[in-house]
Amino acid sequence: PMAELESLETAAEHERILREIESTDTACIGPTLRSVYDGEEHGRFMEKLEARIRNHDREIEKLCNFHYQGFVDSITELLKVRAEAQKLKNQVTDTNRKLQQNEGKELLVALEELRQCRLQQRNISATVDKLTLCLPVLEMYSKLREQMKSKRHYPALKTLEHLEQTFLPQVSHYRFCQAMVRSMADLKDFLESIRKHSERIGETPSASKQPEQKKYFPSVVKRRRNIVLGFFYCIVCRLRKSRLSLPQVPGAQELVDFSPVYRCLHIYSVLGARETFESYYRKQRRKQARLVLQPPSNMHETLEGYRRYFHQIVGFFVVEDHILHTTQGLVSRAYLDELWEMALSKTIAALRTHSSYCSDPSLVLDLKNLIVLFADTLQGYGFPVNQLFEMLLEIQDQYSETLLKKWAGVFRNILDSDNYSPIPVSNEEVYKKIVGQFPFQDAELEKQPFPKKFPFSEFVPRVFGQIQEFIHACLKFSEDLHLSSTEVDDMIRKSTNLLLTRTLSNCLQNVIKRKNVGLTELVQIIINTTHLEKSCRFLEEFITNITNVLPDTVHTTKLYGTTTFKDARHAAEEEIYTNLNQKIDQFLQLADYDWLAPEPGSRASDYLVDLIGFLRSTFAVFTHLPGKVAQTACMSACKHLSTSLLQLLLEAEVRQLTLGALQQFNLDVEECEQFARSGPVPGFQGDTLQLAFIDLRQLLDLFIQWDWSTYLADYGQPTCKYLRVNPTTALVLLEKMRDTSRKNNVFAQFRKNERDKQKLIDTVAKQLRGLINSHHS
Repeated sequence: PMAELESLETAAEHERILREIESTDTACIGPTLRSVYDGEEHGRFMEKLEARIRNHDREIEKLCNFHYQGFVDSITELLKVRAEAQKLKNQVTDTNRKLQQNEGKELLVALEELRQCRLQQRNISATVDKLTLCLPVLEMYSKLREQMKSKRHYPALKTLEHLEQTFLPQVSHYRFCQAMVRSMADLKDFLESIRKHSERIGETPSASKQPEQKKYFPSVVKRRRNIVLGFFYCIVCRLRKSRLSLPQVPGAQELVDFSPVYRCLHIYSVLGARETFESYYRKQRRKQARLVLQPPSNMHETLEGYRRYFHQIVGFFVVEDHILHTTQGLVSRAYLDELWEMALSKTIAALRTHSSYCSDPSLVLDLKNLIVLFADTLQGYGFPVNQLFEMLLEIQDQYSETLLKKWAGVFRNILDSDNYSPIPVSNEEVYKKIVGQFPFQDAELEKQPFPKKFPFSEFVPRVFGQIQEFIHACLKFSEDLHLSSTEVDDMIRKSTNLLLTRTLSNCLQNVIKRKNVGLTELVQIIINTTHLEKSCRFLEEFITNITNVLPDTVHTTKLYGTTTFKDARHAAEEEIYTNLNQKIDQFLQLADYDWLAPEPGSRASDYLVDLIGFLRSTFAVFTHLPGKVAQTACMSACKHLSTSLLQLLLEAEVRQLTLGALQQFNLDVEECEQFARSGPVPGFQGDTLQLAFIDLRQLLDLFIQWDWSTYLADYGQPTCKYLRVNPTTALVLLEKMRDTSRKNNVFAQFRKNERDKQKLIDTVAKQLRGLINSHHS
């Protein structure tokens, strides 16, 4: 039963697959075939498929047999129709050939002629209509040209107005109107023209050729604002030298043809595109402004570079001002102010950069004058220029620095070329000349007969004169800056203070510190700086007379020249002290003591005699120095000499010392004391100068007199005879005097045996050590 059941199911499945194959499109038969292969008993399915195919073949054969006779009849009819169709084709081809060769060709020629004729008629008609519109425009234009040629400007203006309002709007789309629009090329030529002529507009007439006539300026500018008079009259009003008559000044319209601008503006207004033209014009002029405002790289090298730069900028804004006042709205004040703001910032930046490279004060001063003229000119056209004057104050600081550098060289040359000797005068004329250069009054000198000498050297009047020249140079920059008298005075005083406290002070210090400077030169420098210090009040008066600002006015800067000259004098004094000490050291290097000599010589050492002679001659030169300087120098020299002599005595190389050598040393010290008593420099009271040698004197007296009992008994008391003798110094010297050789018996005069002498020295040395230890503890 199971086998039969499976056989029935297989048969049913095969039947279903066959139905699907019959009813399914061949493109979608894949799943059906797949089910055949997935099933079983393929042989059985193939048998059924063959049986089904045979059934269908029998049905097809039956259907064909049924319709065969009708098919044969249809084929017979079709063959008959083919023969008739061939005859019809032959007839059509023959008829077409006849038409093409005979009647049809003539008809085509006639039709083409008719088409061309109709086209010409239509063009002629359209041309007549358009010429009817254009002829009045051309006649009106011809009439306008005749009126312009005959200089009938008012009728020409009316004709132009009628033309633009009535006729041109009707023909604006034609090419000749478009040619008018393309006259923008004329505008480009104009823009290029004013780009090239900006410099000429800005420089004509040049300041160097324009005389002064200040009274003409207000009326002429008011009458002819559209020309370049603003710039030129600001120039001539600054040049207060000439009194010639004023020539006619050419305007911007004489240098540049503005007709392309007016023509383009007119055309675009008629075409209703005025805003387009305004936008185009302003855009192009902004581009040109940037080119004008770009300075050349070497502008700072010459004044001509700055001048051309300013002329281009002035020319640019003169043209714009002309356009502003000769057109309605093409250029507005707001547009010009915006352009000027950009120009001002770029100009100031360029001037700051290029002026910083300038080291010549004359060029900086000329640049300042150009900037002032530039600012005043554009201010006359209504542009704000405060920032330019503020920048000039910055350039003023740079100008001051360049002046200081220049005057540093001037002062160096003066100081290097000076002979540092009092100025000799042989007659009254020379005397008055020097007094005229430098404020000096001395009743005693005036009474002296000729020839005579001023106490100072040449560099005093020369330096004083150069300080005045510097003040004048500073004043030149402050002119025309619209500064008050107080501001000018403050500027001059501050710059002069820098000149004195920095420039001149450095030059004086360098001279004083030079290696080859001698005592004579140093003395003369002290005398010179003393007189220059006294002249500072005259410099104050000199500045006051220039600025009319009194020195006691509130906030007035004071001159620091007094401090400068005092510092230089003090430096020279210190250099004198140092120089003297070096000379003393040079003499001391010649000292050649025989520290083991049994007996002293008959007189002081030669080197010391020479040293004292040098000091006497040196201090004789100090007669013109202020008293305290000479006294301080003398006291400093004596103290240094005393200290150096003591160091000679205490040198470690001197291991042994005889009483005879000590007595010879004492002769030299007595020579020094004699020099101090002789009063080489006046003004010392009593034995003040001798006190420089008191340490040496007490030390030598102690050893030569061998007065140890007194020294040891009174040590530490204010009334001690040997108060200035240090126990350490005494011990060092005592150690040198020990008897270390029987051939050199330094205590032979005491007539005692060797043991007693050594014992005595040991005892004194022990007591000295005790004093030293007690003092340190």
